[in-house]
Amino acid sequence: MYEVCTIEDKVRVPPESLGQNKKEAIKKALAEKFENKIVYDVQGVVLGIMEIVKVGQGRLIVDDPCIHYPVKFKALVFKPLLNEVVQGQVVDITEFGIFVRFGPIDALCHISQITNEYLSYDRKNVTLFARESKRSLKIGHIVRARIIGVSMKRGENNKILLTMRQPGLGPLEWIIQERQEKEKKEKKK
Repeated sequence: MYEVCTIEDKVRVPPESLGQNKKEAIKKALAEKFENKIVYDVQGVVLGIMEIVKVGQGRLIVDDPCIHYPVKFKALVFKPLLNEVVQGQVVDITEFGIFVRFGPIDALCHISQITNEYLSYDRKNVTLFARESKRSLKIGHIVRARIIGVSMKRGENNKILLTMRQPGLGPLEWIIQERQEKEKKEKKK
């Protein structure tokens, strides 16, 4: 999920940063360009610039007062991996599923991948209800899910798909209730 990646690119250092320490000015420019953005070459979101490994010769471009440096740097990257189990918070509920935020990314869990029970959507209260168990799923609930699809390609809509239809997955509240019910049944035996 979290990985230190080495990235090579060019960075534009503005003229107001030219009086500063060169590496500090470059690090600031890298942070503005990369942090909290998807970098398609590493298939993840850059969380922070850790270290500048190499800085090449700066170049000036006509009609641009900035200096352009080729740079090699290390960054902490959040990379969603296929089949990885993640835990996150429900940030939106629609009639077709829920959106779960884990790390800096939101992922979709389609309504058919939430539970084996039939779910109904309450638009007024923005809630999903399970008909048999009478459980509800609301914004703010913490869920555990498995990543079943990752598409982070340039020029496409970035998508991360989740499932909660496997043992040990789902809203934590439901997992705890199921565990308690199982323990009660075992005590009765």
